[in-house]
Amino acid sequence: MSILIDQQTKVIVQGTGAQGTFHAQRNQRYGTNVVGGVHPKKGGQTWEELGLPLFPNVAEAVAETGANTSMIMVPAPFTKDAILEAHEAGIETIVTVTEGMPVHDMAVVYNTLYPRRDDGTFAKEGRPVLIGPNCPGIISPGKANVGIIPGEITMPGNVGLVSRSGTLTYQIMHELALAGIGVSTCVGIGGDPIIGSDFLDVIERFAEDDATEAIVFVGEIGGTEEQKVGRWIADHIPQTPVVAYVAGFSAPPGKQMGHAGAIVKEGGEGGETAAEKKADLEQLGIWVGGNPTETAQKMIQALGR
Repeated sequence: MSILIDQQTKVIVQGTGAQGTFHAQRNQRYGTNVVGGVHPKKGGQTWEELGLPLFPNVAEAVAETGANTSMIMVPAPFTKDAILEAHEAGIETIVTVTEGMPVHDMAVVYNTLYPRRDDGTFAKEGRPVLIGPNCPGIISPGKANVGIIPGEITMPGNVGLVSRSGTLTYQIMHELALAGIGVSTCVGIGGDPIIGSDFLDVIERFAEDDATEAIVFVGEIGGTEEQKVGRWIADHIPQTPVVAYVAGFSAPPGKQMGHAGAIVKEGGEGGETAAEKKADLEQLGIWVGGNPTETAQKMIQALGR
């Protein structure tokens, strides 16, 4: 098994410009079942580079192809409408690669997809799975690749990988592959202040996946989501080998680092620095690497290789 995507996944692409076409072709060559593209002015035409139909909107694409997953590559000002259109058309998994999406737009999207309950929490059960924005996407090696993750650096296996950083994940995946260790599914959740699916949304799926025997998660400075994940792991899956990495050990307080959400706002009691997160996670019994290479080595050690 894998989570979120596999051989049965039917993918449409919203955003068929140069980047959308390039990565859709890569995904198609990988074996992903890309079934068409969406372009409001080219519906009824053929997407020549992929030999697939273009549809004027997502609803028609779903009706004609049975698509259940969308890869969104449209420019940032149009991303909100693209996500909401996919949601209204019944798409189950929405992978938004676009970076630079306005925070207010993402707040509108989040509150639309996940209505707030009376107790202040957000209802995600039975709702579409939104990955991103500003993420590399999802890959279930050997089955499907939706996004921009390079499929050639990994292989099928039993390690679930979830990360806010694309390139750091690539390094860990590659070093695991060099040691003969493959991945069940890798999910890049993105580094923006507001994202659709968080660490715990993905890790709970890994915990239920028979093919996932160990987990790596890659966090970064800012917020305290990593500690929340650590407490859930300690309470629910203490026997599962889990290794974490927190990017930004040398980041100064108040300075934004790369991702829009990667900034230490409070430090101290907020536990938002890499060192604070590492200490908290290790107290919960989770191994933490000091860099991507050490993180991969700790997972290799945890699996007894």
